[in-house]
Amino acid sequence: MWGILVALISGALMSIQGVFNTELTKQSSLWVSTGWVQLSAFLVCIAAWFFTGRQSILALAEVEHKYILLGGVIGAFITITVIQSMSALGPAKAAMLIVVAQLAVAYLIELMGLFGVEKAGFQWRKLIGMAIAIAGIVIFKWEK
Repeated sequence: MWGILVALISGALMSIQGVFNTELTKQSSLWVSTGWVQLSAFLVCIAAWFFTGRQSILALAEVEHKYILLGGVIGAFITITVIQSMSALGPAKAAMLIVVAQLAVAYLIELMGLFGVEKAGFQWRKLIGMAIAIAGIVIFKWEK
């Protein structure tokens, strides 16, 4: 139950953040707003680190697969692409496409066992669920 609640909160926060970032970009610029988003997130992380235990930062040097250190770089591109998609499509359409893309890529990662994720077997019901989600986007976007 906790995981479901946290996932719902995460999705809501992503949508709100996307709207905030898009508006910030309109009033500044893409790189200024993206930089601010990343800097402010970094400052929150530093503050949280001071209050929650101060684990060693040197643990980053000991990470087994160095490519997993690219999460922040990917995060910057996520911020940019969310801003641009919400600006072009509006929050609802952009969020639906983003979620379907997340679902598709996450399922491929599970199927192939990529990035240290345990490999999962193919299930038709998951593919059908994905098709239903895509059909939902078509219906949502459908205009007379």
